[in-house]
Amino acid sequence: MADPSRPVTGYPAPNPNANGYAANPPPSGTAYPYAAPAPPSDPYYYSNNPYYQQSYQPDYYSTRRATFLRRVFAFVIALVVIFGTITFIVWLVLRPELPEFRVESSSVSNLTFSNNSLVSFTSEFRLTARNPNKKMTLSYNEIDAYFYYQSDLLAETNVSPFSQGTKTDTPLTANFAAAGSFVGSSAVNGINSERNKGNVGFNLRMVSRVEFEAKAWRTRRRFLKVFCGDLSVGFPSNGSSGTLTGGPKTCRVGI
Repeated sequence: MADPSRPVTGYPAPNPNANGYAANPPPSGTAYPYAAPAPPSDPYYYSNNPYYQQSYQPDYYSTRRATFLRRVFAFVIALVVIFGTITFIVWLVLRPELPEFRVESSSVSNLTFSNNSLVSFTSEFRLTARNPNKKMTLSYNEIDAYFYYQSDLLAETNVSPFSQGTKTDTPLTANFAAAGSFVGSSAVNGINSERNKGNVGFNLRMVSRVEFEAKAWRTRRRFLKVFCGDLSVGFPSNGSSGTLTGGPKTCRVGI
């Protein structure tokens, strides 16, 4: 029989900290490092896990395309700047000016109306075209000329093409004719009313393509527009023919 006074063995030694806390806890702020877990070996994990995104690698072809576009854009800007600079320098050197037109004389003959809407007449306009440029010559295509009463067209014709040297004047003649051409009643009434007063105001319009040239340099052909307004033609009492009154008339010119 065992001795009851003998201590029992085979059991764990009694724990002096029965509540499970260390007798002397570490100071506050002490960190407990833990070893980081080994990363998974599955590559799908990295491509879909936001915490394991791979570093950004720029697309090689996208970079080349962006560089190419930047170079093209810079090249276009350089061309525009160079072309603008050359044009400005040429303009400073040549100083191109628009030609000048002046009506020297005009006449309207045998102006009659039939059936209240049909007009017949002949008319002649003598003009002077002047090139005021010192370094540029002018070359005109065929000139289209239009004879109006206010905004009503009475007749039209053509003037032959011609060229002008620097600082030169060129005489021009535009001949119009109408034989039973229809016109609106407002034009008929207006012409008759003004003719009874002694003077009728007509308008002359001309359009041509003109080219400016200076030795090896030339411009592309541009439409030149000439307007000679308020050409007062005097008619005697009950007369059918009249001539320009008030002397030569300067025309407006534009491109």
